Amino acid sequence: MVNIEQVVNAFGATRGTLVQQGQASEASGAGGGLVSAVDQQGVSSLISALGIGDTLDLEDAGVRLSLVHEGAEVRVRAAWTDGPTYEDRIPVPGGTTAAPVEPVAARSAPAAAVQMSSQPLFEPDLGSKVDDLVAALHAIDTPLYVSKSGVYTAGSFGSGEALSAVIPALGWKDLGSPSFRKEHGVQASYVAGAMAGGIASADLVIAMGEAGLIGFFGAGGLPLPVVEKEVVRIKSTLGDRPAGFNLLHNPLEPKVEMGTVEMYLQHDCRFLSASAFMTLTPAIVRYRLHGIHRNADGDIVCPNHVFAKVSRSEVAEPFMRPAPKALVEQCVAEGWITQDQANLAGLVPMAEDITAEGDSGGHTDRRPLVVLLPTLQRLRDKVMREECYAERGVQLRVGAAGGIGDPASAYGALAMGADYLLTGSINQASQEAGTSDLAKQMIAAAGMADVATGPAPDMFEIGAHVQVLSRGSMYAQRAGRLYDLYKRYGSMEEVPTKDREKVEKTIFKRTFDDVWDGTRQYWSERDPSEVERAEKDGRHKMALTFRWYLGMTSRWARMGEKDRKRDFQIWCGPSMGAFNDWVGGTWLEPLQARSVVAIAHAMLHGAAALRRVEAARAAGVMVPTMADHPTPKEL
Repeated sequence: MVNIEQVVNAFGATRGTLVQQGQASEASGAGGGLVSAVDQQGVSSLISALGIGDTLDLEDAGVRLSLVHEGAEVRVRAAWTDGPTYEDRIPVPGGTTAAPVEPVAARSAPAAAVQMSSQPLFEPDLGSKVDDLVAALHAIDTPLYVSKSGVYTAGSFGSGEALSAVIPALGWKDLGSPSFRKEHGVQASYVAGAMAGGIASADLVIAMGEAGLIGFFGAGGLPLPVVEKEVVRIKSTLGDRPAGFNLLHNPLEPKVEMGTVEMYLQHDCRFLSASAFMTLTPAIVRYRLHGIHRNADGDIVCPNHVFAKVSRSEVAEPFMRPAPKALVEQCVAEGWITQDQANLAGLVPMAEDITAEGDSGGHTDRRPLVVLLPTLQRLRDKVMREECYAERGVQLRVGAAGGIGDPASAYGALAMGADYLLTGSINQASQEAGTSDLAKQMIAAAGMADVATGPAPDMFEIGAHVQVLSRGSMYAQRAGRLYDLYKRYGSMEEVPTKDREKVEKTIFKRTFDDVWDGTRQYWSERDPSEVERAEKDGRHKMALTFRWYLGMTSRWARMGEKDRKRDFQIWCGPSMGAFNDWVGGTWLEPLQARSVVAIAHAMLHGAAALRRVEAARAAGVMVPTMADHPTPKEL
């Protein structure tokens, strides 16, 4: 027997009706995904599940798909409320006639053109003939009708000439995974990612939330009291609307990581971005499992959602699977969760949203997204099968980040099956970004090659890197010089006088001793054990001293310290250059026009336009190449 609920959910329909062996059953779903699901999956699975005489109807906004099993064939009928109705017959696999099992509307979707196998008659409204095809394709809210005599925006059916294709209207909010939008209560499958040091500010998160989108506050590197103050402001402003907060993995200070989680739990923060994690920790497991329970229907509910940013399969897989037993047992032993909650832990993944982070700003492995994304998608499918998640209604989603700076890159990721998009660097020049005007001006002048990598301040000792802006700043070279000295010598006293004087003059602009005095005072207040260790271990003392510079450079950038401009550490990926190139000469070029919501809207609108361009080409329409470069659409 076919499970109608599973079919409705799998095909993104709003409603489904199944009559099988004389018995009728119905189910409702989130909708918004029927045509794209048919485009990607075909209907072979539906045909094989139906018996002779069975019927299946799936409905979604503006479209209805019906299948009737009539023996050796299945009659497939597709109907649009604002377009054609047509049908075809598809031989049942295993019958006497070999034929593909693609439906009549095989590429029919808001995502693609509807090509007709049985062409209906169409009487075009001659006054609606498209003269400017590029503009018409970029006007995503208007359906287009393709016939031999041209492309039209209106007409009637039942007489006239054969209609060869329909390019349906497509909303910018319809891209990506419908389950993402339903699960998180947002209007679009788009995320403004966390940028540390409060660059992804409270104002940015609030602006996104008020627009029905989700943004993540950049808590990394900020003192906990500062983070808590901003958490309170965000939560009090947005109420129950989605708002995310970052948890930056801190292998050198696990107490800070745990303290951040405890504060998030205290303030009922439901969305957490886990970034720079190399392995799961007690803190992230505690957060995910806090409050896990079964509802009245017996379904498992995890109130806390984890978005995991990853660049490697070996890091992604633990997030896709349930929490490790040892860490779950630790959570029970510490009193963080009950035994009943621990029993549920093995049935849910650590994160349902896995962001494939390619060549991004900040912490990065500089992985090419076109390689990383499909790799993680295959891993997702493997884990889904092995953990039997679908049987429990669990859906793992893989999003895309890194290098997404214009509609072409956004559409490319979506065309590869990304469930959602996450942007970072391009938001750093937005009005709401928590950094200086001077830093924003430098970012707005960046090209795609104006980036470099340098040592990461928070993981200096282990050699981790961040990607930064190189145009106008020497951070990468200067921080790299410090790391080279750290690797070569066992203490500051071992550093040759010539090298020491050069660092003091050109990098620190003060003596080693002066820097250490300030560093010692800082750590005496933050964690006295670090000072005790440094007094005994010259190498650790050197690391803390050198990390002073790495930590201050990002602060100087955020504060706009003009005399330290050459030292600015501005996290930035090549997407920033792509964005600047795209908006050059348009309304979105001036910094004062770059609100984070306007950026999101322009990116998604452009990606939707490119999807229609591709649909037109698939329908055989000759489309000028200039259509591949939609200009930013104003909100």
